[in-house]
Amino acid sequence: MSVMPEHEGQAQPVGEGFGVPVSPVVVVGIDGSATSWDAFWWACGETRRLSGRVVAVFVGPTSARAAASTAPLGASCIALGVIEQTENEQATLLSQEACRYAADHAIEFTFVHAHGDTAQELLRVAVGARADLIVVGRSAKARHHIAGSLGRRLTRSHKAPIIVVVP
Repeated sequence: MSVMPEHEGQAQPVGEGFGVPVSPVVVVGIDGSATSWDAFWWACGETRRLSGRVVAVFVGPTSARAAASTAPLGASCIALGVIEQTENEQATLLSQEACRYAADHAIEFTFVHAHGDTAQELLRVAVGARADLIVVGRSAKARHHIAGSLGRRLTRSHKAPIIVVVP
C-alpha cells in the first residue's frame, strides 16, 4: 500500500496508485460460539473505527461430510442431506444475526459461507478480499491447546496479520 502525505503531516492510504483512499478489510471467522461472536464484535468495532468493511466467514465442517460419504449409499445420501440442511440453517442464522448487528452499527458487511478446512478457507477469503487483518476467537476446546488451534495455524501462514480475541 502506498501513502501520500497530506497537508497536515498525516499519511493517507492510497489504492492502486490512483489517489483513491483504501478502506481496510477485516476478515473474521464466525461459527456461532461465544468466542467467535467476541471476535466478530471486536472486528466490527475495529472496522467502524477505521471506516472499513467486515467480511464474516462461516466454514462448514468437512469431517461430517467425510463421515457421511463412508456410510452405505442410501444412508450417506440421507446423512449428507441432513448435514447440509443443518449447516445451511446455521449459516443462515449466523448471517442474519451478523447482518442485523452490522446494520445497527452502520458497518459495511459481507457474509461468506465456505466449505473445507477452516484455516485454509479463511486465508483464501482473506486473499480474495485483499484483507488487511484476519480475526478469530480463541478456541475453548482443550484438545486445541495440545494439537494446535485455528489461531496458531493461521499465524504460521504469514499471509496476513492475525488477531486472536481472548474474551
